[in-house]
Amino acid sequence: MKRTTATIIAAQALALAAATVAAAPALGSSGGVVADEVLVRFEGRDAERSVGLPPGVGVAEAAAALERNPHVAYAAPNHIATVSGSKSFVPNDPGTASAAGGWQELQWNFLPCGSTCGQQPAAPGLESVGGINAPAAWENLVDAKHPGGAGVTVAVVDTGVAYRDLGERFKRSPDFAKTQFVAGHDFVDGDDVALDENGHGTHVAGTIGEQTNNRRAVTGLAYGAQIMPVRVLNSHGAGTARNVAKGIRWAAKHDADVINLSIEFCLVSCKPSARVTRCEDVPGVCEAIDAAQAAGSIVIGSAGNEGLATQVAFPGRHAVAVGATTERGCLAEYSNHGEGLDLVAPGGGADAPVSGSQCVPFAAGRTIAQLTLKGAGYDKFGYPSYEGCSMASAHASGTAALVWAQLAKQLGREPTPAEVEARLESTARDGGILAETAVYGAGLLDAGAATSP
Repeated sequence: MKRTTATIIAAQALALAAATVAAAPALGSSGGVVADEVLVRFEGRDAERSVGLPPGVGVAEAAAALERNPHVAYAAPNHIATVSGSKSFVPNDPGTASAAGGWQELQWNFLPCGSTCGQQPAAPGLESVGGINAPAAWENLVDAKHPGGAGVTVAVVDTGVAYRDLGERFKRSPDFAKTQFVAGHDFVDGDDVALDENGHGTHVAGTIGEQTNNRRAVTGLAYGAQIMPVRVLNSHGAGTARNVAKGIRWAAKHDADVINLSIEFCLVSCKPSARVTRCEDVPGVCEAIDAAQAAGSIVIGSAGNEGLATQVAFPGRHAVAVGATTERGCLAEYSNHGEGLDLVAPGGGADAPVSGSQCVPFAAGRTIAQLTLKGAGYDKFGYPSYEGCSMASAHASGTAALVWAQLAKQLGREPTPAEVEARLESTARDGGILAETAVYGAGLLDAGAATSP
């Protein structure tokens, strides 16, 4: 682009930024970024702005032109994000009518590893090499007098959560209690009712904190914590970088101790201009994560589901990035790994063709069972099949809430994000079959060990 044209574009965009900008165009209209719009933060200002572009001006060329203006801290496309059980407390949740063994039959991901890992053997069928030992974690928190992570707030920045009844159209998921939610926000519709129109966010919230030991459905990890629903993705599971950044900042401002980002920006399976491979591609999101961590929130995200062996996806890569494993304790075939991976947790599905004698490359495995929206409408609930790094991130966030409560008890003060992360990673199972750091990061999440007093 000629310099004279660039100067004109920058001047037009700067002028538009000074005024109120009209509603953004439809998501995905420019192949992974919002068309006719760039995100700009001016020097000396904390907040970024959405700047509409003149007709015929491309997003990439406008961003490049604006970057050359000395008054602009950064200019970037508005990228599209997508929905990427020793002594123990044994809940009485029944699972489904078809699950004779109750929740344990469905939730392999919460079981202790048992004899395979040299631990105390569990009853036949009630241990899993891919499990994170939730029962021991639950017992630890009961002993600490913070059952289920009571006193901790977890923000679910996602498609919303089925957390309240709203007329005949929306119903609260029946295994959530009214009292376990704090105020949230909807950045898609621009109101304070962050209801789920997709199912992904409710499933994630279920893993983090579905009610436990209430003789209903299945279990959640931090069942005593409070959940903050923050909607940044629409009914199709897509949302803008701008709204993701807003959601993270809102959660931190409203005192979320843990922020879960079960979302990802595209790394390779989109056209080059839409790929997010560095913070400079989504600067507002990275700055929001930095601000949240500085404010005391630990931010946990998905490693991404593109099956890459070299790097993990944003925004997880700029936070605590969690890859996915299967019920055999193997890396899942869809899970990104490599540079930027911090640890792994259950995501379900098929094994990747990586080392580990217990792995069966591409062999199918069970998915993650959690109650969420099912079928048409927003008032019916069941167990649709979910797998992915989104689910893995939720396991880490639920465990982080338990760790947060345990550390607060031990330290006599609120723990820092770095202290919570260090406990998650230092207690992960990293020996033997999980020895490859590039594949498993610090290892497989162990909720029992992480919450040990």
